[in-house]
Amino acid sequence: MLPMAPIYDDIRKAIKASGISRYRLSKDLGISEGQLCELMAGTKGLSVEAIERLVDYLGLEIIIRPKRQQKKGG
Repeated sequence: MLPMAPIYDDIRKAIKASGISRYRLSKDLGISEGQLCELMAGTKGLSVEAIERLVDYLGLEIIIRPKRQQKKGG
């Protein structure tokens, strides 16, 4: 599993829902189509900078928060 897999899953869903082609994304964002294909296949991720451009383009935001504490015991 890739690090940050849940984020990548959400990004893939947003790309599919947007109906925007990988070609258009690559041209508008300066991310290669190959990188986008690998992202969509779940085989590789993107740099933090590329993720920032992509989520902004898709009208998304990434929120960082503390993990929920798991209950101990029974």
